[in-house]
Amino acid sequence: MTATALDRIPMIVAGLRHSFSRGITRPEVWRREQLMRLRALLQDRGADFEAALRSDLGKSGTEAQLTEIGFLISEIDHALAHLSRWMRPRRVRVPLAVQPASARIVPEPLGVVLVIAPWNYPLMLALSPVVGALAAGNSVVIKPSELAPATSGLIARLVPDVLDRRAVAVIEGAVPETTALLAERFDHIFYTGNARVGRIVARAAAEHLTPVTLELGGKSPAYVDGTVPLHLAARRIAWGKFMNAGQTCVAPDYVLGRPEVLRALAPLLAEAVHDLYGSAPEKNPDYGRIVNAAQFDRLVAYLDDGEIVLGGAYDAARRFIAPTVLVGVERMAAVMRDEIFGPILPLVEVSGLDDALAFVAGREKPLAAYVFSERTAVRRRWERETSSGALGFDAPALHLVVPELPFGGVGESGMGAYHGERSFRAFSHEKAVLAKPLTPDTLSSTIMPPFTSRKDALVRRWLGKLREPGI
Repeated sequence: MTATALDRIPMIVAGLRHSFSRGITRPEVWRREQLMRLRALLQDRGADFEAALRSDLGKSGTEAQLTEIGFLISEIDHALAHLSRWMRPRRVRVPLAVQPASARIVPEPLGVVLVIAPWNYPLMLALSPVVGALAAGNSVVIKPSELAPATSGLIARLVPDVLDRRAVAVIEGAVPETTALLAERFDHIFYTGNARVGRIVARAAAEHLTPVTLELGGKSPAYVDGTVPLHLAARRIAWGKFMNAGQTCVAPDYVLGRPEVLRALAPLLAEAVHDLYGSAPEKNPDYGRIVNAAQFDRLVAYLDDGEIVLGGAYDAARRFIAPTVLVGVERMAAVMRDEIFGPILPLVEVSGLDDALAFVAGREKPLAAYVFSERTAVRRRWERETSSGALGFDAPALHLVVPELPFGGVGESGMGAYHGERSFRAFSHEKAVLAKPLTPDTLSSTIMPPFTSRKDALVRRWLGKLREPGI
């Protein structure tokens, strides 16, 4: 990874703004061409991206295709299929008192947007917002994560070769480069990462009144009751938790359940891990590695916060931590205070549904929550009594692959949403456009002074109509 010179950053941003002001990015044909070029890059250089992800995170080629490369291609295909409709102005009704007139909502690009990516899915989370930004007709600055240097370097080398350099730039670097970027004026900033840095981004954006999308993660709970086949629940929880070695923002962070449910679940989780990764995960190419030494040391410290009933092995030289399950975890233990973001799964006892709901509702709002129950009443209470970015029944993480579902957090887990049409809307301004002919001049005879008794009666009747149900 080669950091971008700090003195070049203002010039790069100014150049992108100049290109946007010339209207280069606005035509639909330009937007489509950029998306198709990005799609071709992901297909043609897929093996190179797989190798970079393997270098940064120990990610297998299949997982790289499923969660990063293939995910992006599907997202691009969805945008290409629906772009014309998304761009089309939408007509809206005009109140009787204003007629004759017409009104419509016209989506227009915001301008120059900044995308700051994290390290855990360093390709997908760098380019997924870019798909929406390009579809909406913006110029884009991409800041990949320096903590995934192989992927960052590959993005920096390849993306400018296929996309329009007049409107797309990649800035590499760490804190100094990100700080320099945040000093510039953007029309939207999209940040994926943790809440601490999210606050820094929001403060910097406030200096220019720049809107932000913040995808921040959090401790996503899973609740399991005795009504579901526990062996199937265990398999899905293990898959969602230990994918990418637990370094997934929507991974189940901990499991809540009554003591007897958790006692039955723990050995089934062990069976599920064995089925997924074998008896020696350290030798399994399908099981990832921790991104760096600092994250490794942070995670190892959590192993003392409960009794290890599965896993617990680790190797600093290879940044390996085995899929691990903890029981007997205190609710205020460190592993329950911080987002784990690694392959450690605490099982936390609750007395029942009321206790579980109160526990989750009393903490910061998570990015996702997962409920394994066949009871309709239980599911409804989770919908009604908890708040989270998403709620999944009987399956973790799958809501990400549904383009029509918004993906985003709430409260501490973030603000704003994207994917599918939501990505297009996130990077667009919906401009209100109204046309009112000068003749006939109905305004003078209805709502303009001087107010006569006739006009007063018309206004009161009109306002009364507006207050009627369904109007």
